[in-house]
Amino acid sequence: MPSDNRPLSPHLQIYRLPFIAVLSISHRMAGVANSIGSLLVIYWLVSLASGPDAFERAQAVLGSWLGLIILFLFSLGLFYHLCNGIRHLFWDAGKGFELETAKRSGQAVIACAVGLTVLVWIVAFATGGA
Repeated sequence: MPSDNRPLSPHLQIYRLPFIAVLSISHRMAGVANSIGSLLVIYWLVSLASGPDAFERAQAVLGSWLGLIILFLFSLGLFYHLCNGIRHLFWDAGKGFELETAKRSGQAVIACAVGLTVLVWIVAFATGGA
């Protein structure tokens, strides 16, 4: 047999991950990010219990432009994980395994997560909560 100097299996420079695989990986990443983001909620709650000075500092940190970006990404991760978790519940019931259905439900998860995040932030800014 001739020996070619090429990889035996596809590598990431050639192989493109399927959309469903990307959603699966990002679901796990969102879960880890949500765990880390929960530390922000704990920080805020501890500052609330620690008195007005500590709470004012926490509000300044979380209300800065960097804090707002982090909070926006945290809320996006929460909604993505929620919507994809609902999708997984349908899979647990044995529904939606067809390739086209799985792709469309994945697109719906992304659309719902973005839509819910934007809606919550619009409501938060409109009511003066952010």
